[in-house]
Amino acid sequence: MDGILLIDKEAGFTSHDVVAVLRGILHQKKIGHAGTLDPDATGLLPVCLGKATKCVNLAADADKCYRAVMRLGIVTDTQDMSGTVLRESPVTVNEEDVRAAVLGFVGGYDQIPPMYSAKKVNGQKLYDLARKGKEIRRDPARIMIHAITIEAISLPEVTMTVRCGKGTYIRTLCHDIGERLGCGAAMKELRRTAVSGFRVEDAVTLEEVRQFADEGTAEAHIIPVRDLFDGYKRFTVSPEHEKALLNGNALFLQWGQASDRFADGEPAAVFDSRGELQAVYRFAGAEGRLVPLKMLLTR
Repeated sequence: MDGILLIDKEAGFTSHDVVAVLRGILHQKKIGHAGTLDPDATGLLPVCLGKATKCVNLAADADKCYRAVMRLGIVTDTQDMSGTVLRESPVTVNEEDVRAAVLGFVGGYDQIPPMYSAKKVNGQKLYDLARKGKEIRRDPARIMIHAITIEAISLPEVTMTVRCGKGTYIRTLCHDIGERLGCGAAMKELRRTAVSGFRVEDAVTLEEVRQFADEGTAEAHIIPVRDLFDGYKRFTVSPEHEKALLNGNALFLQWGQASDRFADGEPAAVFDSRGELQAVYRFAGAEGRLVPLKMLLTR
């Protein structure tokens, strides 16, 4: 099977656990997840099957939306409530203080990745070092918080929806908000509700996938790879230049038809003359052409 399967991950499963279970259910080895979810987190985990595994990194880098519950007045080593408590403080802030602090993080900011994360530094995963009681210096990464909606404030808890760019740790966002308020904070709950154009409402559980497989209907729930790029501008190559596309060569704009003007560095979904998605390219404005980013080659 080739395509994308939307899984509603349950708490207690790692993202790798989900992939392992699906390999057993679907009897297919070529499976990869697009964007790690912590074991305690729930929600949308896009899983790529077959040829779609070539798109794992592109899907993982897409914008995401989360619903999080933040607990003020507590700091842990994992930045969530599953960790060891390092500090507890009285929560003396009011709702106005909380709103100002939370909304102050909208936009770009430099976020230091947590020690308990899969991020690698000098070839080592941070959580492997953290489990050995080691803490090392981590360089901050520029991340983007597109929007935060505060759904409820019932101190010491705050419920919010966060729409963010790639590489954002919601645990760390909660921690940083707590530091700004002066009382500390840890993430209590996390549910991912959207990845790019995909929504958790359209996802299925592992148990449902098992049922579909037993019924022989699993393939009906696989989303075509091209749906991952619905938000991309399109470039359709003319028949006489398809060979250049299929060989992974750069493409000049006069060799086909674009759905719109491209900005410098913008990705484009590239189709052959039959309308089949073949690759993702990037527009190199200085060169006036499209250069390969990811070859899919569905033919």
